[in-house]
Amino acid sequence: MKNYIKIFSLTGKYMSTLGKTIFLFLFIFASCSKKPKLQTSMEDIGLIPIPVSVDSQPGTFEILESTPIYVNGDDELVKVANYFSETIHIISDFHLEIASSSEEIKSGVLFKISSEIKNEEGYKITASENLITLEAKDAEGAFRGVQTLLQLLSVQENADGIRLGIPAVKIEDYPQYEYRGSMLDVSRHFFSVDEVKRYIDLMASYKLNVLHLHLTDDQGWRIEIKSWPKLTKIGGSTEVDGGDGGFYTQEQYKDIVNYAAARYITIIPEIDMPGHTNAALASYPELNCDGNAPELYTGTEVGFSSLCIDKEITYKFVEDVIKELVEITPGPYIHIGGDESHSTELEDYIPFVTRVQDMVYKYGKTPIGWDEIRHAKLKKASIVQFWANKENAKAAVKQGVKVLMSPSARSYMDMKYDSITPLGLQWAGLINVKKAYNWNPATLVDSISKKDIIGVEAPLWAETIETMEDIEYMTFPRLLGYAEISWSPDSLRNWETYKLRLAKQYKDLKLKNVNLYESKMVPWEKGIKDSLE
Repeated sequence: MKNYIKIFSLTGKYMSTLGKTIFLFLFIFASCSKKPKLQTSMEDIGLIPIPVSVDSQPGTFEILESTPIYVNGDDELVKVANYFSETIHIISDFHLEIASSSEEIKSGVLFKISSEIKNEEGYKITASENLITLEAKDAEGAFRGVQTLLQLLSVQENADGIRLGIPAVKIEDYPQYEYRGSMLDVSRHFFSVDEVKRYIDLMASYKLNVLHLHLTDDQGWRIEIKSWPKLTKIGGSTEVDGGDGGFYTQEQYKDIVNYAAARYITIIPEIDMPGHTNAALASYPELNCDGNAPELYTGTEVGFSSLCIDKEITYKFVEDVIKELVEITPGPYIHIGGDESHSTELEDYIPFVTRVQDMVYKYGKTPIGWDEIRHAKLKKASIVQFWANKENAKAAVKQGVKVLMSPSARSYMDMKYDSITPLGLQWAGLINVKKAYNWNPATLVDSISKKDIIGVEAPLWAETIETMEDIEYMTFPRLLGYAEISWSPDSLRNWETYKLRLAKQYKDLKLKNVNLYESKMVPWEKGIKDSLE
């Protein structure tokens, strides 16, 4: 451009009027035919979870239809690169070609496995005007890095079509907890395979890596057990308030597991016992001490049901269920429940939990249970999920057991935001967006420190939750806060800065059609700040 101006100023006084007119037309045509430079800024981006290190650089990398993607790594890394390419295609209709390369790349997007990345799930992004390099220890780390790249992405639409840009930046990142999860209750109300997959996609966007499915309860049995078919035929036939219920066939369950695995999310199935078992007791009378099946239950009370602890048929039933679940669950954990067993005497509860714990280990999995299971003698690999009783959590740690932090007063997403929230409950208190974010797992319970904690899980119980829109309303935006609590260093977490980053997530959440609860605590940025220069 400057060269055109210089030439015009030097030659103008020697040119004819016609020559000047022709030159001016050519100059204007050349100027107009060149796209303006794409400009983005890290100031317009609110990364969640906040990375360990972010160093903003001058410039913007523009993704074009012709931008190549190079992969220096294994087949799993190629799958991650494909995931990125497919997401770009959904956003822009661009088809980015992927090629393997071990040579030095100077332009394009490079996915690379690097031995220099030491932390599990760690990654490093280096973006300049010409090249984006995503380095990771393995494909899982690269997938976490892709979520950051997608949050960095600026999408601009004008007369020339859609333009995509990523600001120049250097990012180094890794999680502080290995377990970063959410629980979805599909028992009180049933949710379809597609709805569960939608939730998995939303979780993956914020680097969560575990989905705990609460598959059984008093109101419904939701997983096919081939050796006990009445569990789904009878126990899966209804739900809270008497709806039609439903269940997952084993093939459908495996489909969910595989879908989650492609996003580096582990599925943990829960079979709640010995309480919360009315659906099973109604399906098979022999599991009851009196041999009589109770009526199916569609209410929301808890603590009234129990498997018959003294019958051997109970343990055959439990072992059959665990065995079939293990066969279709590649992840390392089976959740055995154990909460609110008010109808089971403690002297019966303890040997039951001990025996079920051993069954899980027998089939090569690690048991997780709600904090009440600490009453039993636990093996050190077992995990106690703290939800209500701090003394239970502390007693588990004294046994040398790791704790999964799910404090109901902080992390239960079925709790109302405020007193007028149309959905949810409030027995554990109201949990607004600030309260959901503003706590530290490592300091919440005295005598439990970070070394005792495997991670954080935010449950969503479904007594009042009936649709995907309901799920989204109660989880967003709180789920983002739990993702940051479990991923980001404590030293970088601050409510005042977090709420500003959260505000910048508004556009992306709306583009994903998330039914967002627009908390007044957050100064949502509903406009588009991106500009062309």
